[in-house]
Amino acid sequence: MKALEELDSFPHHSAGATDRGHAVITGVFDETTIVSTVVALDRATLQRTKAGARHVLSHPSVAALAFDTRMLTIASRYVGDTPVPFRATLFDKSSSANWLVVWHQDTALPLRTRVDDPAWGPWSTKSGVLYAHAPASALETVVALRLSLDDSTETNGPLRVLPDTHRRGVLSQEEIDRLAADIAPIDCTVAAGGVVVMRPLTVHASSKAKDDRPRRVLHIEYAANSTLGGGLKLATG
Repeated sequence: MKALEELDSFPHHSAGATDRGHAVITGVFDETTIVSTVVALDRATLQRTKAGARHVLSHPSVAALAFDTRMLTIASRYVGDTPVPFRATLFDKSSSANWLVVWHQDTALPLRTRVDDPAWGPWSTKSGVLYAHAPASALETVVALRLSLDDSTETNGPLRVLPDTHRRGVLSQEEIDRLAADIAPIDCTVAAGGVVVMRPLTVHASSKAKDDRPRRVLHIEYAANSTLGGGLKLATG
């Protein structure tokens, strides 16, 4: 129950002063759960890339975690009482698959249909799923919970964030680079079974790993509602 008790200090559904766009929660899942999840994913037939696998929410082991009361409780503090998991991505960084991610925001959302709305776009298709870059009003209703399947340390390429940058809306790359030069970054390290919470508009990055330890992460995204308005609905996967 330790992880849920820690939530008392986290923001409820709001963009209040205590919400810095990220948080680290230790010990959400025990070792047995994490090991069984890793084994299940290793045995699964996933369409893997060098970085991991997209659209894994339909996998039973991932769905079980996404709808687990502990994850839903965390997500509800950021997006409201009935969070909807809509997308899950497996990131798999290791010595053989090591990469650098520059400072950026996550602004693309998966959608069921395309609409003619200047607030959305450009549009693209990834792994057969339609995507559009979203306005800040939609992204503010989303939160990502990053469940560590391995210990995330300062040397194996952890998530790095610029705190409070989620309050600035959708930024240009020039604005992002300026913030990265002015704001001290925070490394979001946590042991396996812990969760890093991140709002999509938080400016974030990831360095290359400096050691051989793997860093596998399940990145599960939740929305306040599957319907975004204007005829738009989130695609799930």
